[in-house]
Amino acid sequence: MMNPDLDFYLSIFQQAADRLDKRLLHQKQLQVETGVWLDSVILKLHKRHWANNPNAKPQTGPAIFFSIWINDTGIKENRLFYNIHALKLRKLNGYDLTSRHFAHDFREQFKSMEHNWPNVSMKFGPLTLMQGWKKIDINCIDDILKIANEFMAIDVLIESLLDEKAK
Repeated sequence: MMNPDLDFYLSIFQQAADRLDKRLLHQKQLQVETGVWLDSVILKLHKRHWANNPNAKPQTGPAIFFSIWINDTGIKENRLFYNIHALKLRKLNGYDLTSRHFAHDFREQFKSMEHNWPNVSMKFGPLTLMQGWKKIDINCIDDILKIANEFMAIDVLIESLLDEKAK
């Protein structure tokens, strides 16, 4: 049986997903998913070509994706978390990548934009390009939308880095 708080937040996250700009998502070829994974309610944004198996839930193979999530800790501390993962990039179909170089290049370009991201850090290994959190109220639809829209403004960083390494 699902935690009632997670059930409540799943509804909130779905409402936020439903309010994202459909035209912009289509234009950018971004897929949106909501669900419960690893005891967290998640909104995930990704592109099909950013993963060898884009339908995997949760993503375990080669993939790049952005997540916004809340879990029991976040609920207790009124925090909404977010990050960008880049998993097993050496094996990502169609690209000649290494995770370490991709993470370094992404972070160098992201530095000029990090002021738009609350409590962000890039002090992780190459699998987590950046991660942060935002203080929220219980009804965090607008917070989720703001963070998702910030990601839609920087997905071009990932696209340009992938374009440079396309086979």
